[in-house]
Formats: sequence, structure tokens, C-alpha cells
Amino acid sequence: MPTWTLSTATHLNAREVVDFIDTARRGLFPMLADSPMPRDLACFEENYLEGEGLFLVAHDQGRLVAGIGYLPYDHRFAQLDYHGRRTVEVVRLFVAPEYRRCGLAGALFAALRERARGAGVEWLYLHTHPFLPGAIRFWEGQGFAIVDVEGDPVWRTTHMHRRV
Repeated sequence: MPTWTLSTATHLNAREVVDFIDTARRGLFPMLADSPMPRDLACFEENYLEGEGLFLVAHDQGRLVAGIGYLPYDHRFAQLDYHGRRTVEVVRLFVAPEYRRCGLAGALFAALRERARGAGVEWLYLHTHPFLPGAIRFWEGQGFAIVDVEGDPVWRTTHMHRRV
């Protein structure tokens, strides 16, 4: 039986959330470890709490153990056309290692999807990479379909989407 609770990130826990997500990101992508903090995290409250984005978190006995967010899709990939469709990009799904493979990521995504539905979102877009263990299979299990795989031999960015 799960012991975690899901909630929306708030101004009160924004610093904790940013620290958790940035630490997880740097650990998962060591090649980015020395890079500056991405803009969405540097301006977390503006993007996820005050704008059109959303960020959900999971706590277990007061400890932050996972997070996921969405932001309005910014049309930065020319090969993808979501113009005229209310589309958000699913971002920053990170789960503490000891909480993986117990349904937490799926529960977080389901809650995010329901919130997107309530906000009138039509499409969920995301991208991932084949070198992330189980990522593509996980997202396919959540109803996403692959729409493009970039040819870059290092990243092989895999673009996926699904209707809300």
C-alpha cells in the first residue's frame, strides 16, 4: 500500500522542489552537471505556480520523493506541429531511486493528466532519450506514441504525444 501523498507544488515548498529536481537532473544527466540551472527551474514560481504551468509533487512522511510538471508547449521543434491545439509539454519527471517501480510515476502522471484535462488541454507532448532506462516503455504504457526520433547519435531525442 502506497504511503506517499500527491499535491501541487506551492510557494512554501518551491525551493525544496527546485533543489530536488535540479539534483535529480544533474545526477541523471552527468554531462549537464556543470551547466547553469534551466530557465524553467530558475524561474520556478513564475513558470509553474503563477503562469500556465503546473507542478505536482509526492511526499512520503514529509520527505519529497518525486515530481512532475507541465508547461505550455513552445513550438521549438520545427518537425512537430501543434499549432491550433492546446498542447502542454510534460517535463521533469523524477522519482527518488528507492520509490521507483512501485507505481508512483504512473500515479503522478495520472494526476497531472487529470489536471490538464480540467484546464482544457488537448494534447500532451514530451521528449525523452533511449539511454534513460525504461523511459520510452514507461511513456508508451501511459498511452504516448512516438512521433519522431532525431538522428543525433548521442541524444536520439524521442518525441512522443498523446491526447489528453
